[in-house]
Amino acid sequence: MTASEIQINPKMVALGRESRGLSQTDLSGRLNTTQGFISRVETDMKSMSKDTLERLSKILKYPIDFFYQEGEAFLPMSLNFRKRDHVNAKVLMPFEAQCNLYRLNIEMLSQKLKFPALNIPDLDVKKIGSEEQVAKQLRKFWKIPKGQIENFTELLEANGIIIISFDFGTERIDSRTILTKDKHPIIVVNKNHLADRQRFSLAHELGHLVMHSHTLPSHDRDISHEANMFAAGFLLPESEVRKDFEKGITIALLAELKKKWKVSMIALLYRAFDLGFFTENQKKYMLAQFNQMNIRRREPIELDFPKEKPHLLRDLITKYKNAHKFSAKELAASFHLELEEFMSKYGE
Repeated sequence: MTASEIQINPKMVALGRESRGLSQTDLSGRLNTTQGFISRVETDMKSMSKDTLERLSKILKYPIDFFYQEGEAFLPMSLNFRKRDHVNAKVLMPFEAQCNLYRLNIEMLSQKLKFPALNIPDLDVKKIGSEEQVAKQLRKFWKIPKGQIENFTELLEANGIIIISFDFGTERIDSRTILTKDKHPIIVVNKNHLADRQRFSLAHELGHLVMHSHTLPSHDRDISHEANMFAAGFLLPESEVRKDFEKGITIALLAELKKKWKVSMIALLYRAFDLGFFTENQKKYMLAQFNQMNIRRREPIELDFPKEKPHLLRDLITKYKNAHKFSAKELAASFHLELEEFMSKYGE
């Protein structure tokens, strides 16, 4: 390393680049250098001059100290069990980088504040018998009263799970879970999805947390299906929803039940099928009705209900800000972010 070169965390260069959706070739063009140079920097085989770092900072719109952060820039989306088949790599790259940025921010915050205790039991579906029984046990463990869960986000946060809602840049990803280095779960949910879809996505991720995060499931298990079955059982308890289905399942009834249970009509339809209320052919007929009425992809707007807003992370940040008497700009700087980006991530 020459006197004009400085040592940064090379993985932060990669993280910053990927969070902006840039390939190494894209970034090298903007920096007026080569792809090989970027590759060597990111693999810690080449240092960077102060001038180049300053230009990098401006291009990626991160303060210079962003690139000096310690720790792991990338941790795997630990509970990323949903299929990626139809998600373009150019979309997936910035999404996963942004998730890791949130994780880094939360890890920093956890060193400054006492986080709420996690209250997530390890429930082995193979020992318990079914996803339905796992859901039943968790409702009992959390002392959830009968009926629909009024605010699912609030329930998860009350048990220590951090929820983040942001724009994924695609409709094809519903949610993901990432764990901090201390194994604290963070669920990210697609900001652009409707409230019913967000709630089911959160329940799906919760299923992975209670059934799949403590031991590595075998490859022959369809754990995404298991998580979906858990979500259905948790949001629509069999002993209660059966009474609703016994009235006779129609499109009109599904619309009424959507308002009661705060899940989509399609989720209710599949739940009724799984509980044996009609045959495969009858299910296909009902789905054909959805298509004819043009409500399969977008259910009637009059049935929409407000999205739930996460509060736990925002409250922790406010506590941190007040404890240090930070201005908004100082608070953003402590997160290694420019003020505008900090506000877009964590503002009201």
